Amino acid sequence: MKTNIYLKISMVLLALTLGACHDEILELTPPSVLTEADFYHSADDMEGAVLGIYSRFQSRLPRDWAILEMPTDNLHRTGYYGIGGLDELNNLAFTPGNPLFADFWESTYNGIFRANAVLAYIDNPTDYTESQKDQLVGEAHFMRALFYFDLVRMFGGVPKVTDLLSVEEAKSTPRASVDEIYSLVIEDLKRAIDLLPMKENIAMGRAHKSAAVALLGKVYVYREDWENAKTYLDMMSSFNHQLLDDFASLWTLDNEDNDEAIFSIKYLEETNDHVLSTDFLPYFGVTGIAASGLENAFPSWDLHKHYEDEDSRKEVTITEYWKSPGSPEEEPPAWYPYVSKFAVPHTPWASGLDLPVLRYADVVLLRAEVLYHLNQPEEALAELNRVRSRAFGDTSHNYEMSDISDMESFMDKLLLERRLEFAFENERWFDLVRTDRFVEALEEVEWYYNVGTATPQVVNLDPKPYQRYFPIPQNQLDLTEANGLTQNEGY
Repeated sequence: MKTNIYLKISMVLLALTLGACHDEILELTPPSVLTEADFYHSADDMEGAVLGIYSRFQSRLPRDWAILEMPTDNLHRTGYYGIGGLDELNNLAFTPGNPLFADFWESTYNGIFRANAVLAYIDNPTDYTESQKDQLVGEAHFMRALFYFDLVRMFGGVPKVTDLLSVEEAKSTPRASVDEIYSLVIEDLKRAIDLLPMKENIAMGRAHKSAAVALLGKVYVYREDWENAKTYLDMMSSFNHQLLDDFASLWTLDNEDNDEAIFSIKYLEETNDHVLSTDFLPYFGVTGIAASGLENAFPSWDLHKHYEDEDSRKEVTITEYWKSPGSPEEEPPAWYPYVSKFAVPHTPWASGLDLPVLRYADVVLLRAEVLYHLNQPEEALAELNRVRSRAFGDTSHNYEMSDISDMESFMDKLLLERRLEFAFENERWFDLVRTDRFVEALEEVEWYYNVGTATPQVVNLDPKPYQRYFPIPQNQLDLTEANGLTQNEGY
């Protein structure tokens, strides 16, 4: 864990546009380093501290794909990739020394420590407006739950830290069990549901009641607690969320605050921006999108081949043909598939596209999964087809009961639909692991596709069952003392 967690808290403050409750979290600027001695005196101080929690997630999210999509059958690295540790993840060569694991761990725990600081000092100020204190406490609980939900799914049992620790205490904190971490996540989300306001009563980009309800329903799915999952996913019908008619409209700059977005992280080009929109673009850029790209990874044929031409998600998610912006006008575009889901017009490395964390489509498909497990296949089919019919614009491609005659066939269809719907949104790794399919799915994958010969590049990987959890970062193990961190099995 980071060694500055006791007396010094590095605070990256976000600015809220002044005005009504609909204002958005926008600016990511580090104005100062704040300590306990000169902070947490006023409601404004606590407001800034809560925004600092979001900032940690906000800065981490754009590169989460490197850990959660790169090892899957959705992506493969290119010759241009420039991210340290990416090649190892591409080849399922997970090691404790990978800098991507270390960065993720440190960034996530830093967010947890910020949430703990808010909860520790929330009673200091005496100038809160009505309900402000409850809201801030609810946000801290929600974000801590979100951070721990990521950690427990990726690393298994991790240190459970809910208080401010000294450096020495941090070094000797052991790993809690998976059950203990999930219990904390559930407890935090229930607290958040009680305290958070409705979405319309808080700034865009901040946690609200329906976000906490949706996340708790998802947590229960991961716990295979189908009854509780149904309870909370059913509650989502009482909030103002729905599937948009047009999948493409989810990925435009002028429709970011839509009814399908349950919880998204806000960005603004050249003020508070991110690199994700540039990460997947061809190196020499795309006309009308950006003057250059980073071309870190390409979509795999393993994913690409599953999109039917009539599926509206196909052209939104993957652009098949590309033409260099500097090429002659008469030159035709070449076969060069790249990820285009996040390809909005932007200055390279500085996209302002908001990034979704929870979409209503996720709630719908999770609810389909829950209903099937509760022996309600017809209702499950109806939910599955809601997403399917949105993708095709009609019901002509809907599944029928004969397509989901048993649990295995249903899960085949469900996971395919989730794969096509949430490609590159950091769901694929988790879906493969939680359903115990990652070893089988990743043994043989198809990366490049030669359109001239109509043949894919078949790659044989060597996934191991223990890789369901990533290794604990070596730099964290090096800091630990007696009874502290231990490594995951197999590493």
